[in-house]
Amino acid sequence: MRRVPLLLILAAVCAVAHVVGVLVAAPLWRGAEVLSLALLLAYAVAAGLRAPRWAVPAALVPLIVDAVRTMPAEPGAGNFGWTVYGGGDSGFDRTAGFDAAFAGSWAALVAVAVLLVAFRGRGRRRPLIAAAAAATPVVGYAAVRVADVGAAVAASTRVVEIRAGTTLTRVGGPGHDQADVVPALVLAVLPPLALALAALVLAVLLAGRGRRLAAAGAVLLAVLALPLLDAGVEAVPLSYSADGAALFAWYAIPPTVAVPQPMAALTAAVELTAYLLLVTGLTGPDRAAALAPAEAG
Repeated sequence: MRRVPLLLILAAVCAVAHVVGVLVAAPLWRGAEVLSLALLLAYAVAAGLRAPRWAVPAALVPLIVDAVRTMPAEPGAGNFGWTVYGGGDSGFDRTAGFDAAFAGSWAALVAVAVLLVAFRGRGRRRPLIAAAAAATPVVGYAAVRVADVGAAVAASTRVVEIRAGTTLTRVGGPGHDQADVVPALVLAVLPPLALALAALVLAVLLAGRGRRLAAAGAVLLAVLALPLLDAGVEAVPLSYSADGAALFAWYAIPPTVAVPQPMAALTAAVELTAYLLLVTGLTGPDRAAALAPAEAG
């Protein structure tokens, strides 16, 4: 049993190494995040899995898969591949923001969904009402971001060249079509909003079962949705920056030469801390067996 706390300590050390690597944009070890999550899985098994025993391992699997998928490249490996450039008649990509937001949130969303299935309530409405109330600031922030960028699009103009014979005329025209941009923005904020709402529902359920440490981890996952939301909005292909209301974008904390990625590092720290709290709070001896979730079946 002495090795059990050591696994958790090593997982935390690897998490710190990953965050520092993100902060300085130079990974201390490219597998730090993967090893941190793998050690968390080992800790959960060694410390004792609470009923349902499959919940925590199943929740960690998508996180490990995503960590492997996003592992930094080997130093000096270079970036080789095909690059496709759109022509002047390329259509507006409505799903670019959604793709970026989903890529950053799918693993956490799947993990939260697994835990919701495992620790679900029995048709109670209070957790949903409480989670919806707690999610109001996140939903409000998403609405403000969409409205802000939409208003900027409506006010934007671009120079259009009209050639007639030997005459070239430059006139002002609309920058982007709101009918394209607004749906793209709405799509971009959907994955982070889903993560925030699901995480808050999970937090309420876990807090109701006395698992406050795990509930705190779920709340941090809801906080994680905010920078993911801004990342999705930023990925919408606009010819200019509309960042007047952005509070959690990558430039929210000004980068420097020594610290080029402070916001990304803070986001990584929040994410890994959430996983540490969730796993720690959902493993070990169950002192309240009567409050344990029903076995799936």
